[in-house]
Amino acid sequence: MAGLTSQGIGSGLDVAGLVAKLVAAEKAPRQAQITRAQTTTVTTISALAALKGAMSSFDDSLASLKTEDVFSARAVSSSAPDVFTASATSDAVSGSYDVEVEHLASAQQIASKAFAGGATQNVGTGTLTVSVGTKNFSVAIDGTHKTLAQIRDAINQAADNKDLVSATIVNAADGAHLVLSAQAAGDANQIVVAQNGGDGGLSSLEYNPGLLTHYDEKRPAQDAVISVAGFEHHSTTNTFENAIDGVTITLLDEDSEIGKIRTLTVSKDVSSTTSRIKKFVDAYNALESQIAKLRAYDPNTKQAGPLLGDAMLRGVESDLRSNLTNAVSGLTGNYQSLASVGITTQKDGSLSLNSAKLNAALANDFDGVAKLFGADNGVANRLASSLDRQLATDAQINTRTKTLNSKSLGLQKEQTDLDARMADIQKRYNHQFNALDSLLANMQSQSSFLTQQLASIPKIGG
Repeated sequence: MAGLTSQGIGSGLDVAGLVAKLVAAEKAPRQAQITRAQTTTVTTISALAALKGAMSSFDDSLASLKTEDVFSARAVSSSAPDVFTASATSDAVSGSYDVEVEHLASAQQIASKAFAGGATQNVGTGTLTVSVGTKNFSVAIDGTHKTLAQIRDAINQAADNKDLVSATIVNAADGAHLVLSAQAAGDANQIVVAQNGGDGGLSSLEYNPGLLTHYDEKRPAQDAVISVAGFEHHSTTNTFENAIDGVTITLLDEDSEIGKIRTLTVSKDVSSTTSRIKKFVDAYNALESQIAKLRAYDPNTKQAGPLLGDAMLRGVESDLRSNLTNAVSGLTGNYQSLASVGITTQKDGSLSLNSAKLNAALANDFDGVAKLFGADNGVANRLASSLDRQLATDAQINTRTKTLNSKSLGLQKEQTDLDARMADIQKRYNHQFNALDSLLANMQSQSSFLTQQLASIPKIGG
């Protein structure tokens, strides 16, 4: 085990302080170089990451503009949105259509006559066959499972009863009623209940409209029915997908005004298009603002942006601006550049959007504006192609970042090596100064001894 040492006790020298100052003085020049290089490297890496992030965000905003198809979205409105709504694909033709909602689709529900003895009353034995439309299933009722409740359970648990009908018992003042509810709506999904064999007691549960009706109909089996432009349409659901090409109509509620003609309007989605173009302008301005910060210089504080004078940054900005401002070749009509639809470049490089001019352009020639952005050589495609090149794995931003990351790792190793070397030097200085401290302590001890001896000579002579 190493002994404890207390530097400087023998000589009075501040050995620890002297060693620390000598090591710091020897380390300072190289430490300053490493710190300066690492700070510059990390700052540049952060600057490139910020630039790449802003470019990626702007690239994302182009996705909703760089094909003509994305402009083909249709807006649909209903004059009675509480009665029906609608949606449309790009195949829908703009126009206004008269819609009359006659009634909604419903699934049949029937309730048996009352069983005074309640759910535990015995009904009978035999086989019950339940049909819904063209599908059916059968359940065998034996002597130990013939109560109303057991018949309900047999219907619900039947292996072939796959979403055809559900059975439940509703209790009333006159007794228990077996309620059967079809799971599918529509005229074709009528419920039929037949029985055969057994003791004949199951005949009280037969139901065949026009023949045997031991049930009351609580809800009819009916299609949803609407009239569009005077033509009647039926659906087993409350959705109509083929009444108008490219349009889906969804019924929400019965129309409180029977026979009332409502209006469905299909139009080009100007609102959504305007919103996407505004997002494009905002994303470009965010990118331009980031570029401005990276190349900025404040003469008052003499602070410079991390990419001031950087050739790569100048190239990125120049390419973006030319793709923004150049006219799109091959287009005809009034809208061949961003300026023609109200998007202009300001002195600081940002874009300004004149909403009134854009709305007028969309109203005057919606397809022309779509081509300006979404044509193969349109503004959005040109910018997207430029950004894809700049953000590619082998592009300068990524290769430069990779090089800087390697440099940063190298500087970290240099720092580790420097710290290790300084630790060795500190040990050497400590060893040398401890030896000096011991020597001085010994000399002081000898000096004290000689002083005492010399002081005793006069006493001897006396």
